Amino acid sequence: MYIYNAQIFPMDRPPVELGYVRIEGTKITEVSGGVPDNISADDYNAGGMLLFPGFIDAHSHIGLLGDGAGAEGDDINEDNDPVTPHLRAIDALCFTDGYFAEAVKAGITTCITGAGSANPVGGDFIAVKTYGRSADEMLIKRVAVKFALGENPKAAYAEKETSPVTRMSTAAIIREALFKAGRYMNDIESAVKNDESLPEFDIKSEALIPLLKNEIKAYFHCHRADDIMTAVRISKEFNLDYVLVHCTEGHLIADLLSEEKAAVFLGPVICGRSKPELSKLCTENAAVLHKNGVRIAVCTDHPELPVNYLTCSAAYCVKAGLPRLEALKAITVNPAEIAGISDRTGSVTAGKDADLILLNGDPLDIMTDVVMTIINGRIAYKAGQL
Repeated sequence: MYIYNAQIFPMDRPPVELGYVRIEGTKITEVSGGVPDNISADDYNAGGMLLFPGFIDAHSHIGLLGDGAGAEGDDINEDNDPVTPHLRAIDALCFTDGYFAEAVKAGITTCITGAGSANPVGGDFIAVKTYGRSADEMLIKRVAVKFALGENPKAAYAEKETSPVTRMSTAAIIREALFKAGRYMNDIESAVKNDESLPEFDIKSEALIPLLKNEIKAYFHCHRADDIMTAVRISKEFNLDYVLVHCTEGHLIADLLSEEKAAVFLGPVICGRSKPELSKLCTENAAVLHKNGVRIAVCTDHPELPVNYLTCSAAYCVKAGLPRLEALKAITVNPAEIAGISDRTGSVTAGKDADLILLNGDPLDIMTDVVMTIINGRIAYKAGQL
């Protein structure tokens, strides 16, 4: 299948003024200027519309809190144990959630989703396509383990009359879990090397081993500047490959984060100051971080902000000073590269998954419509068709 006569914005290289993309099966096999030699009835004339890679929501909880489902559909937080790295988001992902269809209609082809922020050490985060017949079909890969600092774990456990009730305790619980997992990993390696009995199986430590080996990342929920720096401190102690999620007060310490070469999943951008640690929330955050050389991706934190408002969030960042191209990168190539899924998605590049969208105007204009969304080479949405 060819999509031709399109203005192509690959996002990892300069635009193609008028060109075509060839799709074979689930993959992009060619991206070029001009018109393909052999056009058939199965090919699609884009009529000069804009072609982008499918957008990526860098951080959300889509599928774990059901659309209109209430408490029965809430699977975000297992807040009866502050240490739960062994929980797998795929086991809670409701792939029939109505918001996946909303995401597809908005041109979002990948979401990174997982457990919430009640526990100091939460469950895992996974990258999923927004279209598929099952969670397993939608899964790209496991990308991270979630950690949480600040008010959320304090609030969740204070009323249970158990730790943590202070920021010190939250950090100590995280360190304890990481130290324990590190010792467990070393004991396994020593036992294998010396042909000795393996240590008693520990599912929580097992879940943290890929993190300690830098095979997956640490996502730290953090809003306040002190919590942000605690995330950096713990990550350096254990040599973690980390991402700062939300990073609401990042603009106050942007130069420090630049020195640390930190990566940020920033958002939700459009929300109220619903708790004390959001008191310094501002739409200029993205621009200040970018100006200081911090790599950012924009997220909705769905359902805090519904997933379909991702491009609106990027547009507000532009209004507050973020360069337009950087805002578009913040919902395409940047989240893909930061999350470690850029071999599959994030740009219009031969060899990657055919996750593409056609738009009838500027993607950061609220009046622009997504005309077609293609995921894994299949048309998942076409305007005017259910």
